[in-house]
Amino acid sequence: MIEREKGCLVVKVPLVMTNARGLLEAGRSALQPGEQIIDFSEVKEADSSALAVMLGWLRAASLSRSTVKFAHIPEGVVSLAELYGVTELLPLA
Repeated sequence: MIEREKGCLVVKVPLVMTNARGLLEAGRSALQPGEQIIDFSEVKEADSSALAVMLGWLRAASLSRSTVKFAHIPEGVVSLAELYGVTELLPLA
């Protein structure tokens, strides 16, 4: 679901409701102290559950002495974040 490549955590599956719980847990497990960049460049499909997963990763990072930044967020997810008024909560790499 998520693989560590070149210093980034790369999401390898669609960010959709059916994968949300697994992605949330995979991201939590992959967090290490320090800055983590989560790369969505390989995500071809995403829905509103993507925002819940991303916010969950941010919460988990704050508890594990990590920081998370997001790279290549899918346009649809950015649009949803703007619609919901949470864009400023998503730190970009």
